[in-house]
Amino acid sequence: MRLLERIFDLAIIGGGVNGCGIARDAVGRGNSVFLCEMNDLASGTSSWSTKLVHGGLRYLEYYEFRLVREALIEREILWGIAPHIIRPLRFVLPHHAGLRPAWLLRLGLFLYDHIGGRHLLPATRSVDLRRDEVGRPLIPNRYARAFEYSDCFVDDARLVVLNARDAADKGAEIRTRTRASEIRQADGIWTVSMVDTLTGVRSSVQARALVNAGGPWVEDVLGRGAGLNAKAKVRLVQGSHIVVKKLYDHDRAYMFQNADGRIIFVIPYQDDFTLIGTTDRDYDGDPAKVKATPEEIQYLCAAASEYLAKPVTSEDVVWTYSGVRPLYDDGASEAKAATRDYVFELDMPGGAPLLSIYGGKITTYRRLAEEALERLAPHLRSAKAREGWTGKWPLPGGDMGVSDVDGLIAELQRGYPFLSHEHARRLARAYGTRAIKLLGDAKSAADLGQPFGATLTEREVRYLLANEWAVTAEDIVWRRSKLGLRLSADEIAGLDDWIATHAVSQNPLLEAGGRS
Repeated sequence: MRLLERIFDLAIIGGGVNGCGIARDAVGRGNSVFLCEMNDLASGTSSWSTKLVHGGLRYLEYYEFRLVREALIEREILWGIAPHIIRPLRFVLPHHAGLRPAWLLRLGLFLYDHIGGRHLLPATRSVDLRRDEVGRPLIPNRYARAFEYSDCFVDDARLVVLNARDAADKGAEIRTRTRASEIRQADGIWTVSMVDTLTGVRSSVQARALVNAGGPWVEDVLGRGAGLNAKAKVRLVQGSHIVVKKLYDHDRAYMFQNADGRIIFVIPYQDDFTLIGTTDRDYDGDPAKVKATPEEIQYLCAAASEYLAKPVTSEDVVWTYSGVRPLYDDGASEAKAATRDYVFELDMPGGAPLLSIYGGKITTYRRLAEEALERLAPHLRSAKAREGWTGKWPLPGGDMGVSDVDGLIAELQRGYPFLSHEHARRLARAYGTRAIKLLGDAKSAADLGQPFGATLTEREVRYLLANEWAVTAEDIVWRRSKLGLRLSADEIAGLDDWIATHAVSQNPLLEAGGRS
């Protein structure tokens, strides 16, 4: 077994949004950081969200005012540091006479507008569904009135990858396809034994502090250490989504109330599709094997059809995805009522700090990371250990204003006139200003190499293999992008074949901290 020579200040188990967010924050404060992820980055809960950076309007019903306020503040901070992968979105909430009264909705939206320091996003307004275009897709004469409010849409998987990329740019070592098989401490130092899941090669790393960001596997990670038992408990809640062909022509989303008290979102998705979700149900299986059930698919279709003039059926579904949320178990009777707030558990066996994370949501990952570092600051050596910085500096490719994405698209088309508008727009939305680095000195479409379909080219694939820890076609078409919605099974298989035969030393970042 190979032991890495250096002792890191911080080792992190888990390559989701919390783990990668903590890695970015910690290395930026001057700490040496190592992170291992047993699969691909964002391959667990973090890529299976509803893709929203939002305050969580419905959490007000459960008096989660602190969580909502924090999330509302984070909403504009995240938009500011990643305007290429985060964009504002207006949500239409039809008033259903048999459910929540209009005064309650108005009160909730008033709080939503005022408790979180909204500066850039438009305020709430009332909508006459009989006159506004957002009323046309709805069942005629059933809904006359709605409220419209602001939140943001996010490419969740890319948010994770960009946090990891920035961490690596600053010196962190990021290892994917590397499972932590055992954790143990001695003399105030943690040793993490690992196995490469592709090659079977075993290694180990030492660190002065350890973060357990295992998500649904947080308790399993603790089980790999002698004498480590969780005081907090995780509640696994399954959330499933369906994707259908585009249901309407305008660019706003809907928030629909259901008779069971739950809500679902209906969101414009990837230009030609509509995303519908989510469900909330307790889950007791293997988180790696979770799938949307026929009952969940039918539930989402029926919930949307209660509002939409054209019913949604299971035959309309082109893709489903499901994830397991590792919520802190606060004893709530129903999954929908379980807190989405995060909880830390700090253990000090032998004087070596181990911080385990329960719960959390995409929107608050950055604040979670700050608070995690604040908890660990007394145990870290860096003089900058107490200085928060991540809300002021852009994520890779995000060094532009929140309204500058269209300008970047135009710049790409001027500099690379062989790009279609669709291609330039996709690259700008995925890579931001780093799209220029990806395209490099290309003078024609031929310079981008082999085309794989849906504007994906060899040059982009090579960039992802070398710079974003992609290893398989699945990594590329479902996490680094959502081109899996447009590529055929044969095209995806062809991409895997190309990777296997052309990508020698597929991922140099596995061998070093990374390059910019």
